[in-house]
Amino acid sequence: MSKPSFSGVVPPLVTPFAEDGSLDVPSFERLIESQIAAGVDGLFALGSSGEVGFLTDAARSVVLTEAVRISAGRVPVLAGVNDMSTARVIEQIRIAEFAGVDAVVATVPFYVRPNIVEIESHFRALAAATSLPIFAYDVPVRVNVKLERDLLIRLGVDGVIAGVKDSSGDDVGFRRLVAANEAAGRPLILFTGHEIVVDGALLAGADGVVPGLGNVDPASYVRLYHAAKAGDWTEAKRIQDQLASLFEIVFQAHGVSGEAAGLGAFKTALQVIGIIESNRMAHPVPALEGETVDRIRAIVEESGLLVR
Repeated sequence: MSKPSFSGVVPPLVTPFAEDGSLDVPSFERLIESQIAAGVDGLFALGSSGEVGFLTDAARSVVLTEAVRISAGRVPVLAGVNDMSTARVIEQIRIAEFAGVDAVVATVPFYVRPNIVEIESHFRALAAATSLPIFAYDVPVRVNVKLERDLLIRLGVDGVIAGVKDSSGDDVGFRRLVAANEAAGRPLILFTGHEIVVDGALLAGADGVVPGLGNVDPASYVRLYHAAKAGDWTEAKRIQDQLASLFEIVFQAHGVSGEAAGLGAFKTALQVIGIIESNRMAHPVPALEGETVDRIRAIVEESGLLVR
């Protein structure tokens, strides 16, 4: 079998829940089928949008096994393997390997707060423990550490990591990483995790995008990516502007956590569209309801997604 390639649009899947808190498999299947029908280039399960931090190992295993089964080799599946220490991340990698994923995405350990030397040792230990491609997940809002550009390039040149999923929100840092990657011969595949500056990231040289909003409107991100690859930056900006308007759904909830406001908005929009059964969140995060849902529905209706 040929090795999968990684680029383009790779949405970080939400995890739909049944009433008892288990994975809602029919909803998950509709979600994945809608993504593949829209032309996405891969699927990222158990990222922040998948509420990975709330899931037990058993639940993570179910999500990955179902993602691999449903996608059936049509697109590569990447698995989040985030945990508090190197040893625990390797245990998550074993779960991902058993499920049959194509690559893993790993943060630095959190809670234990490693320094730069320990971070490098962490990624080298992960690479020694698996033959799967490893993407470094740069998400300081979750782990309190910004991955250093020179470290990432060194790990790429040495074949330790295959790429980076940049969710740092640091556009200057991402531009510098792209430039350093080019100078080093492009050892890394670079994904932006931004939803609303994808056109700029692609213009700078990103290889693809991992947009949480891609759960809701994957087709627009696919069109945006192809417009950018064709050099039609006017069309890319037009699509990006439409997606920025749709992204307003994440600002409709007030007085709740970021998890409830952001991920809850994605799930609520998917419920409104009819892809998932419920906007239920992992305990103890509340589902959005009432006027917040009404405002999100109005934005989704304005986007035209309900008539596609």
